[in-house]
Amino acid sequence: QAQLVESGGGLVQPGGSLRLSCSSSANIFFFNDMGWFRQAPGKERELVATINVGGVTNYVDSVKGRFTISRDGAVNTIYLQMNNLKPEDTAVYYCRARVMSRTTWGQGILVTVSS
Repeated sequence: QAQLVESGGGLVQPGGSLRLSCSSSANIFFFNDMGWFRQAPGKERELVATINVGGVTNYVDSVKGRFTISRDGAVNTIYLQMNNLKPEDTAVYYCRARVMSRTTWGQGILVTVSS
């Protein structure tokens, strides 16, 4: 089973930027799709952005125009560039990879947006 490891989280002021990375132990093109989810305190986990094997991306409306998902096959990593961060973006961010009926999650990484 592939392993996913997130990095790049932390504390940032409103309006700031962060880039999350998700490193896969398997070739990322092995997966049908990969993506980022987040879970804020007291809320359900929600989809943030996904990218499929063909490179098609999808975003939740609340992050469109601010977040960008991308990938680098040479290092088996996907990224989430987050710009103009807002306090409501505060959450634990999780990387997810899917192939057929198998889903793999990373351990999650905390992003806090606060002044």
